[in-house]
Amino acid sequence: MEYLALFLAVVVGYIVALLFQKKELPQLPIILAFSGAFLLATTLFELLPEVFESSSEHIGVFIMVGILLQIILDFFSKGAEHGHVHMHSDKKTFPLLLFVSLSLHALIEGVPLVDNSAMFYGVLVHKIPIAIILALFFTKAGYKKSTTLSFLLLFAVMTPLGSYLMSSMPPLKVYANEINAVAIGIFLHVSTTILFESSKNHTFNLSKMIAVFIAVIIAYFI
Repeated sequence: MEYLALFLAVVVGYIVALLFQKKELPQLPIILAFSGAFLLATTLFELLPEVFESSSEHIGVFIMVGILLQIILDFFSKGAEHGHVHMHSDKKTFPLLLFVSLSLHALIEGVPLVDNSAMFYGVLVHKIPIAIILALFFTKAGYKKSTTLSFLLLFAVMTPLGSYLMSSMPPLKVYANEINAVAIGIFLHVSTTILFESSKNHTFNLSKMIAVFIAVIIAYFI
């Protein structure tokens, strides 16, 4: 059911994008800020203590690797992981670099979800607004519907695939803490960037501030 929910999160994002493709979605920055705060809070409350409790003293190196990896992925995806897509193409062909970078990001973010319900909800909430933004970008940029659907469907499979590989491949479980630490670095980079970039001039209005506080409180109690 968790695999299906992760897949359906992208489907929901696509449906919302279809409903608002010809109009603005003013609530999207607030939803994005909520998702960023929720992902950050679940990472700090759940995953970070778990990794440090059962890991070596060098685990911080792997967290830093995750941050640096996400910076590299951002270079190719143009910031799609945290809600900004700045790509221009006259040919409107399948954006392979965007797909590879987003897929690697989604694959790694599926790893910590095994036996961790809080992180599952954190990633689930994160995926919906990202899917909305991706679908809106493809639609407004004039990509064919077949290209948009194939991209989003393949992207939707990646996070469940990451969870499946971790749960079904014993060699990966040996390095679970290290891989989770890399995921922490990715989550920290993405969530904090969302919080800064979801607000104009890096300032928060009252509605976004309330959304952030609500997200943190919910994350603490789940």
